[in-house]
Amino acid sequence: MALWKQTTDLERINNWNRGCMVEHLGMQVTEVGEDFIRGTMPVDARTRQPFGLLHGGASVALAESLGSLAGNLCLDSSQMAVGLDINANHVRAVTAGTVTGTARALHIGRSTQVWEIRIEDEHGRLVCISRLTLAVVPRATPRVV
Repeated sequence: MALWKQTTDLERINNWNRGCMVEHLGMQVTEVGEDFIRGTMPVDARTRQPFGLLHGGASVALAESLGSLAGNLCLDSSQMAVGLDINANHVRAVTAGTVTGTARALHIGRSTQVWEIRIEDEHGRLVCISRLTLAVVPRATPRVV
């Protein structure tokens, strides 16, 4: 049984990301499975640090974007999931190409959620492992989508 309480149409999801950091960094949600969300981000001038490596902050931005999106898809429109804490371990350098993040739930509760996000290079090698904790709060104004 899928975790999602909202429609998981990729076009609709990617349209949410227009005009914000997700779009600016070139992130794209590419797959929604029964229990995961996957997305990509280019390793280019927008996402590299001055020494030519994928910026750790860009990896964290991808992790939080995918985890937060997944968390919100698990809720109805009267609630929203917001970040409480994120950590990341950067284990492999990347200088070019595309990285792919996959977010999977470790815990989905009434007031908190915990997500693990694995970011891999084009060869499937682990680049970054992240854990995101979200708070579930009432949505002030229900979103119409």
